[in-house]
Amino acid sequence: MREYEDKEALIGEIEKTAALFLQEFDDVSDADGDLRLEGVDKTPREMLAYQLGWMELIRGWDRDEAAGKTVVTPAPGYKWNQMGALYGQFYSQYGAQSLTELRRMFSKASADMVEWLCGFTDVELFVSGGRKWAQSTPSGWPVWKWVHMNTAAPFKTFRSKVRKWKKLRAALPA
Repeated sequence: MREYEDKEALIGEIEKTAALFLQEFDDVSDADGDLRLEGVDKTPREMLAYQLGWMELIRGWDRDEAAGKTVVTPAPGYKWNQMGALYGQFYSQYGAQSLTELRRMFSKASADMVEWLCGFTDVELFVSGGRKWAQSTPSGWPVWKWVHMNTAAPFKTFRSKVRKWKKLRAALPA
């Protein structure tokens, strides 16, 4: 897994990978947003919904902790071995939105994520125990790792998936 020397490096990677991921949707039509193609496990709409769902979850954990609420990870009603069901919730939550609207929402959510990260010290981000919610699993990850694994890393992975999806789509008869 990639390591970061400081908060600015993490933020820079999120901004870069978010922009590249979002750019891949420039030539995907809304009519194709739900097109499932063999060889790619998610539709374009699902890829955006997945990213939106995770960014909201992470920031929600932090809001809940700051408000003195009990933080439930990954989400109320879901256990870590029920990720498929959680992703289904993301797809339902965002499924009625056009790709244009999902892209706008993604752009705002990633900018909000960066703004949120600006409020952390490097110690809070990079030292285990910076937030109680980050200690909610046996891994005991510091906050930065949760953020990386649910922003920059999947933005890069899903960018490749969108590109593969577009190649497969181009090979279909018109």
